[in-house]
Amino acid sequence: MGKRYQRKKRNRDVIIVPFLAKEGRVGKMNKTFSCRVWVQRFLENKAIFFGLFLALLFSGVAFAQESSTVMTEYRDLPWIGSRNAIWIVAQLHILFAGFVLGVPMFALTCEYIGYKTGDVRYDKLAKEFTKLLTAAFGTTATFGAILLFLLVGMYPKLFNYLSGIFFPTFVLYAFLFIAETVVLYIYWYGWDYMAGRKKLHLFMGVLLNLVGLAIMWTADAWLSFQASPVVLSENMGYWQRLWAAVHNPTWNPVNIHRVIGNVVLGGFMCGAYAGVRYLGSKTQAEREHYDWMGYIGNFIGTFGLLPLPFAGYWLMREVYEYNQQMGITLMGGILSWLFILQAIQIGVLFLGVNYYFWQGLACRAKVETRYKKYILAMVTVLILCFGVWLTPHSLVASLSEARAMGGTHHPLLGVFGVMSAKLTVVNLMILTTFISFLLYWRANQEATVSWAKGARIFQYLLFTVAVIVVIGLGVYGYYVPAVVRVKILSTVQVLVVLFVLVTVTPLTALSLKSAKITGTMTWGVMPVRSQYVLISNGIMVILIMTLMGYVRSASRVHFHIYGVMRDTSAYAYTPPIGFAAALMASTTFMFCLIVLFIFWVAGLPDKAQKKMALQTGALASAVGVKE
Repeated sequence: MGKRYQRKKRNRDVIIVPFLAKEGRVGKMNKTFSCRVWVQRFLENKAIFFGLFLALLFSGVAFAQESSTVMTEYRDLPWIGSRNAIWIVAQLHILFAGFVLGVPMFALTCEYIGYKTGDVRYDKLAKEFTKLLTAAFGTTATFGAILLFLLVGMYPKLFNYLSGIFFPTFVLYAFLFIAETVVLYIYWYGWDYMAGRKKLHLFMGVLLNLVGLAIMWTADAWLSFQASPVVLSENMGYWQRLWAAVHNPTWNPVNIHRVIGNVVLGGFMCGAYAGVRYLGSKTQAEREHYDWMGYIGNFIGTFGLLPLPFAGYWLMREVYEYNQQMGITLMGGILSWLFILQAIQIGVLFLGVNYYFWQGLACRAKVETRYKKYILAMVTVLILCFGVWLTPHSLVASLSEARAMGGTHHPLLGVFGVMSAKLTVVNLMILTTFISFLLYWRANQEATVSWAKGARIFQYLLFTVAVIVVIGLGVYGYYVPAVVRVKILSTVQVLVVLFVLVTVTPLTALSLKSAKITGTMTWGVMPVRSQYVLISNGIMVILIMTLMGYVRSASRVHFHIYGVMRDTSAYAYTPPIGFAAALMASTTFMFCLIVLFIFWVAGLPDKAQKKMALQTGALASAVGVKE
């Protein structure tokens, strides 16, 4: 009984301490504009306790259903259901956590570029986006608190099992949360104060990102253990068991995949924010600023998007090596159609990224005539690859259609439904997008170094060899066993494309370091449709994250912890794809609404400053007239 009380007390401390830390900052808020201050206070502080109130309310309803003193395995929520509630809240928490972790990476990168180049626009951009973190941070904590209470109340047996293994990491998570809160406030409120000591402020930005990564990697241990648990022998010591559980087979791949994914989310959310502000701009100066911001966001998002499929491939390879049945369930079983949805979403994202680059070549750089034939070729390649990628292996067909085809596999299109074809076209789409990126990078610049011509010829040869190798290995994959295709051929394809990325990028940067400017970039002239593409890219990234979050959870099928703890609740089944898609779309819609609200709150200080400037100017004019 004493041990149970101590465990409850420790869990209570883990929950309460972070929020006490946040209350310590209430007196430091700027009180210049009372309306904006109270809205921000609500977001950063009151929202947390509102979330706790809701969580306690729901938990109270659930506990009222079970008055027995015997510990129950499950409790349910009326109307919505416990699994759906956990699904929605957990996904919202992860999306905001990705936003909170991705934006500091984006801000630190921009601030460092501004520090090295002396361009104040980068510092302004970094500060503008860091401003969003204060509100987003409180929102993330709110959904995290609700998720915690729902897990404890709805799935007590599962939470008790995980806390028995991971309890020290729960304490570590709490301390890291406090540390991130402190560092974030120093980083944001000390921005102007440390303007003369930029290296110190950059160090705080690095520290903020390191603490954020530590928080993410700690939480990744819990979710990856549920999908790929390891044998925890009774002969192991406590800390040995803890490390074995943390360092499970999919922990490192999930860590890398989520880090790159957060960079992509941060970049494209910046682009979406810039698109919204561009569409609402009143002056040419505002349009120029937000046009440039959209370009930077799309640039960084694309920079993360190119290697992201490789991280996903590594994760799926580890899943196959851990348990082939789980891999088959994901890629060839009941969940395989979800990867067709993923192909559609990522394909649309690739098309959007390339289209935005092409619009920049046409409207900003005014060089569309020079690159028109190249753009036409890239459009053709992207559409053909997109079509192959979204082709399923087994078609949904009626009985008469299946008889006409001779089975569920189409005699022509069936060859495009296997992984050899899909991995090949994914690599080709990455190379094509990289070429669009390079064309925009080189627009209106002419390399003047002596070795520029040789470097250009080398890059042409490198791209040609890479395309030949990728296609050749993809075709050869049809004639070898699956183990050879997965472990050798696919790995070589990935390494070839990565070699192109890491070789051409610094080579291009060096060749353009002292380049001759042959034209100017005209900002603020991008068409409206380009801004809708930026917004679409941000939404598409969110949809992809919600989809793949569901895929990772559904891969456990009827287990809470795969092969260890079976799900015996009323929800121990895989929901239909239509229901899952509707819930994922609803979650994305809710996230977008909350983010729009945060964007609106973040823009209140600017509106107030403009209003005060106008009033001050009018007052000065009135005084001048009287004199």
